[in-house]
Amino acid sequence: MLRLGKWTVACLLSLCTASASAGERPWTEARSPHFRVLTNGSTASARKVLFEFEQLRYVFTTRFPNARMESGAPLLIFATSDGETAKQLDPVMWKRMGGNMAGEFHHGWEKQFALVRLDTFGGNGAKEVVYHEYTHTISHLNSHWLPAWLDEGTAEFYGYTRFEGHKIYLGAPTVRVRMLRSRMPDPIETIISTTHRSPLYGSEFFYAESWALVHFLIYGPDMEGGKKLDRFFDLIQQRVEQKKAFQQVFGDFGPLDKKLVAYMLQPTFSTTVLKSAPDIDEKSFASRTMSVAETEAELAGFYLWDYNLPAARSQVEQALKDDPKLGLAHEIMGFLDFTDGKDAEAATEFAQASVLDGTLCLSLFYKTMLSPLATSNTVADMNAFGAVLGKVLQLNPNFAPAYVQLARLALRENDLASALALSRKAEELEPSRAGYHLLTGQILRRLGKGADAAISAKFVADRWHGPDHDEAVELWNSVPPGQRPAGESILEMVPKDTQTVDGTVKSVSCGDQDRGWAFVLNHDGRPLTFHRKGGFVSGYSDTIWYGGDHFILCHHLEGLRAVIRYTKPADATYAGDIAEIEIRDDLPGPFQAAASAQR
Repeated sequence: MLRLGKWTVACLLSLCTASASAGERPWTEARSPHFRVLTNGSTASARKVLFEFEQLRYVFTTRFPNARMESGAPLLIFATSDGETAKQLDPVMWKRMGGNMAGEFHHGWEKQFALVRLDTFGGNGAKEVVYHEYTHTISHLNSHWLPAWLDEGTAEFYGYTRFEGHKIYLGAPTVRVRMLRSRMPDPIETIISTTHRSPLYGSEFFYAESWALVHFLIYGPDMEGGKKLDRFFDLIQQRVEQKKAFQQVFGDFGPLDKKLVAYMLQPTFSTTVLKSAPDIDEKSFASRTMSVAETEAELAGFYLWDYNLPAARSQVEQALKDDPKLGLAHEIMGFLDFTDGKDAEAATEFAQASVLDGTLCLSLFYKTMLSPLATSNTVADMNAFGAVLGKVLQLNPNFAPAYVQLARLALRENDLASALALSRKAEELEPSRAGYHLLTGQILRRLGKGADAAISAKFVADRWHGPDHDEAVELWNSVPPGQRPAGESILEMVPKDTQTVDGTVKSVSCGDQDRGWAFVLNHDGRPLTFHRKGGFVSGYSDTIWYGGDHFILCHHLEGLRAVIRYTKPADATYAGDIAEIEIRDDLPGPFQAAASAQR
C-alpha cells in the first residue's frame, strides 16, 4: 500500500481545517434494505437517493448474478441539502473543484462514505462520480486484480447509468465522449498496457477511451453482448497474462484497432434498457430524526475518515457534551486519541464505546488489539483473543482484518493449515489487496510449498508497483531458486542514487515540515537516525492491523521492520535523508514452548 509521506504528515499535523458548523441542527437518517443516508434535506429526497442506489445495486446483481455485493467497509451516504453544507463537509475538495463539487466518494478499509448534493442530484454530472466510485467498490470486491483500463472503463460505463421512471438505461455515453472525436485513440495494446504509473493514466482522454473500449467490447460487432468480455475477465482472474488473454478472446490487435476507431466515431451508441427492480419501493424506506449528538458524531466520523482531524475533534467533543453516553462518539474519540499516539486513552474510549453500543465492531476490534491479549503467548489469552475476533466477525462477517489476525494467531499456535485457510478467507473478502496475496504466499512458503509461494509473489510483482512490488520481491527471494518458475525473475524498484537499509523501528519523532522529523532504526544492533528532506513516499504491509485508514508515520511503528531508501547527507551527524520508507509486517513465529508450559 502506497502513501505520500509529506501529505500524510502535513495533514495529520492539523494543517487541514474546516468549519464544523454543519451539525448545529439534527439531521435525518433514512434506510433502505442495503443503504443508509444521512441528510439535512427532506426525507423524500433522501429516499430518492436510496432508491437510485438500490437500483444501481440491482443492476450489478442482474448483470453479475454471482458477484459479492457487501463490503467489510460499510457505505454511509451523506446527502447535503446544498453546496454550502457540502463545502463545510469537505472544504479541501470544494476548493480543488473550484466550487463545482456535486459529489464525492471516500474508499476506506473500515468505512466508506459517499457525498451527494440534493440540489444537483437530478442533473447531469451530479452523481456520476459517486456511481463511478461505487462501481469500483463492487469491481474490487470481485476481482483479484484489474488492469487500469478495465477498472476505469467499467466504472465509467456504470457511472453513467440513467434512471428514468420505471426504466434503467445502461451504456449511456460518458460526458467525455466528445473527446473521442478530437483525436485518434491510442492503440488498444497501449490502452490495455497502461498502468497507474503511466503518463497516460489519469488523463481525461484515458478515461474516455477506456469507456469506449469497454462499451465496444460489450456492444460492438461479434462481442456477444459482453459475453466475450466476461470470458476475458475470468481469464485474468485465473492469472493468465493480460495481453495473452485479450488476444485469445478478442483476436489480434490490428483489426480491432480499426474497428474501435470506427466505433468511437459513430453518431450514437447502443444502450440496454432494464425495468426497475419490482420489489424496491422508496415509500417503504424507514426514516427518523437523529439527535443533535448523533448528528455531530456522524459528521465527526466523516471528518475523521476524510483526515480532517481538527473538524472531527471539534464535532465529537460537542457530541460528548450533548450525550456523554453515545457509543459512536466515544469510538470517534478513540480513533482521534489513537492517531495522536495516546493508546491508553484510545483503549479506554473504545472499551466504553463497546459497553455503550454492542454493535460497534471497530471499537471491539481496536480495544482488543490495544490490549495485552493481542500479544500474549499463554493458551488462555490466545483462546480469549480468538474468541473476541470471532465476536468481531459476528458483527461484521466481511471484516477481513479480523481474519488476518486469526491467521497470525494460528501461526503463533503453529497451526499452519488453519493459518492458510484464514488467510485465503481474508484474500477472498478483499481480493484486490496485494498484501493479502502475499500473506497467503508467506504461509505457503512456511508450509514448504515454495513453488506456490513464488507464484503468489510473481502475481503481485507483475501487477502492483511500489512497496507492494518490493514486498513481493522479498517473498520471491526467500524461495529457493530451484522452486521458482524456470526462467522468471523480478527485481526491486529502487530509486536512482539511493542506498537501502533495513532494520527494526526503534523510535519516530514527528516535528515540523523541514528537519524536525527523525526516524531511528535498529540495524544490526546499532541505531541509525534518518531525517526527511522534502517529500518522500511511504508504504506499508496491508496486514498491519490498523490498516490504511489510520496509518501514519508518527506512531505505532516501534518494533516493526522498515526498509529505507536514502541518500547520504552532507551532515555526518545522522545516517541519511529518506527517499522512500516501507514498513513491513513480518509473520510471527510459533510459540509452542509457551503454549505447552500452560498446559
